[in-house]
Amino acid sequence: MSAVRNPDGQVIEEKYERQGWPAVKRPDLKPPHGWEMALITAVNRVRNHQLSPDGEQIAFIWDREEQSDVYVMPSAGGWPRRISTRRAAVAYWADEIPQWSPDGRFLAFTMLDHVYVAPASGGLPQKISDFAASASSPVWLPDGHQLVVSVERNDQVQLLLTDRDGRWPRQIIQTPGDAWDAKPSPDGRFLLFTHRPFDDMNRLDIWLVELETGQLRPLTNTPKLRSWGGVWSPDGQQIAFISQRPAFNEVWLVRPDGAGLRQLSHEGADFADLAWSPDGSQIACSINRAGAYELALLDAQSGQVRTLRAGYGVHALPNWSPDGRCLTVEYEDPILPPDLYKVEVENGRTTQLTFSNLPALAANPLVMPEVVNYKSYDGLEIPAFLYRPAKSNGAAVVNPHGGPSSLYNFGWDIWAQYFVAKGYTWIAPNYRGSTGYGVTFEHANYNDWGVGDTQDCLHGARFLHQFGEIDKERIAIFGASYGGYMTACCLSRDPDYLFACGVSKYGDSNVISSWAQCNRDLRLYTEIFLGHPAQNRAVHRAASPIAQVDNVQKPVFIAHGLDDTVVPPQASEEWVEALRRAGKTFEYKTYAGEAHGFLHKQTVLDFYGRMETFLDWYLLPK
Repeated sequence: MSAVRNPDGQVIEEKYERQGWPAVKRPDLKPPHGWEMALITAVNRVRNHQLSPDGEQIAFIWDREEQSDVYVMPSAGGWPRRISTRRAAVAYWADEIPQWSPDGRFLAFTMLDHVYVAPASGGLPQKISDFAASASSPVWLPDGHQLVVSVERNDQVQLLLTDRDGRWPRQIIQTPGDAWDAKPSPDGRFLLFTHRPFDDMNRLDIWLVELETGQLRPLTNTPKLRSWGGVWSPDGQQIAFISQRPAFNEVWLVRPDGAGLRQLSHEGADFADLAWSPDGSQIACSINRAGAYELALLDAQSGQVRTLRAGYGVHALPNWSPDGRCLTVEYEDPILPPDLYKVEVENGRTTQLTFSNLPALAANPLVMPEVVNYKSYDGLEIPAFLYRPAKSNGAAVVNPHGGPSSLYNFGWDIWAQYFVAKGYTWIAPNYRGSTGYGVTFEHANYNDWGVGDTQDCLHGARFLHQFGEIDKERIAIFGASYGGYMTACCLSRDPDYLFACGVSKYGDSNVISSWAQCNRDLRLYTEIFLGHPAQNRAVHRAASPIAQVDNVQKPVFIAHGLDDTVVPPQASEEWVEALRRAGKTFEYKTYAGEAHGFLHKQTVLDFYGRMETFLDWYLLPK
């Protein structure tokens, strides 16, 4: 039994509690043919790779055996070798890429809240960040003897320079604000980084610091606008970065002296994961086209785009081979789990390097979602991903994503596939505030959490009413993180009771108290959207559905990890207490040792088993 303490010192223990419903599995319902939840959890995720300097090896993270360890494999294919052995499971969206030393002899990575360096050939990793309470994000300097690491000191993220053994650390930048995403110049003289001032939370700038003198140079300087993701050209004469200056996250160029600022891409789409070719003529990238991330080459002079691989999937983190003939890339789609691939630049010919899918799972027919659009309460078009089962059971699930600065895309969502195989229709709306549809759409829920986005989800349920196979009385809402918050909002702010029940996976209900209890990064993240609660209390209060708990008329299943520092477990505890006092129907389960994102197999099996029982009970005919 594990426990945490709330700010008042009260112990919150792992628990299971229910009020008002028979939490028993229906004997008349079985898993769909060929499916088992244990089979799903047996799939191991491959991610966060980097090609070695000589192009002969790939380092990557492999989620298996309930750990997220670092592995190395030949770039031509072969069985991986484990480099780390004690690295705890980390959610894929919150992890970092292992970093090769310039000579390819060592790997640096974050493990157990510290930076470690390990021989790439195998050997005991050495912790090099004892000079700080914690450290992360190691980056090698070109000399191979020094690294830049990120630490949190004086309530800000700082960059420190240290040698390979962790001796003589020194702070690089002496300026208020957060600094991260360090990128040394090819000659090692300068360091590029992203800077966030505390007096403008909607601002990110690209800065440059001369390592010898500490002299700082802002390369972008625009209030209330974000520029990030800077990368050096191979000759050190240009810097490519992503900026919101136009309506989308497009690619820009600037010289290290601040001159020559210009927009390079004009695609009307969001770019990500920039990587210069060895000869500096092209930039490999991924481009978001309505939730499909294509692999493309951007001409560094003209800005013309050449698509290498498109389709309904997600390409991420392209790495160039030293000769410029190939790219390694991560790819996933609704049918295939994430794996590493090699793509030939000349003709797009693709070779799969890792094989995560299981034959037993691959034998099951999976559904490719279709992109649909519907109008919300104010006429705003809401894009959504719709999975329609081969044989409907008459019920449906609305699944808002987390974030909110994120989006549902053509990625691997095997749990959606499981419920679709049972006959559920599944729709995932990209409500206002989602990325990928322009800056105006992304900013549409600023100072408006729980209002317009809630209506977008409610209208997702109304959109399903047009399908004759769906019983409008048998629609549920399920979400994790901000999606769980959407569950709370929809159940408490819907006078029409469009949802028969709801599931909240580590969601929020009281934005004010959660802001006070979550970690520093999430406090700042909340302030981007809602401002500081001391200056914008009415907006924070309006965003908190716990005040409308009396309006909840439908059952809700709530689950939370006790080690969650993003949405603190007290957020669910408060909501459950309010539901209990109001006499509402609920099920509540907490999990010891789980942070934000359920990472342990037994937790995942338990949660989705309970969710299946819950949905089957309330949505399917008895």
